[in-house]
Amino acid sequence: MKDGKNGFVVSTRDRVLRAWENSTELVRDYEVYSKQITDNSVVSSLFGDFAEDEAKHAAKLLELLRGFEKEK
Repeated sequence: MKDGKNGFVVSTRDRVLRAWENSTELVRDYEVYSKQITDNSVVSSLFGDFAEDEAKHAAKLLELLRGFEKEK
């Protein structure tokens, strides 16, 4: 897919890579929030759950990325 502003191609692999990077960053953020919040166990636990969910997303995206590497 060409970018209308710059004219470069953004591939499916590029999008998956960016999504994986975002996802791994969210895992780290949610884990940190979970550990930093000490005054509300419900919120702390919720962030812990979010970290686990996002880690699953990151793992699926990583599998896709590895598949793209095998195609080369």
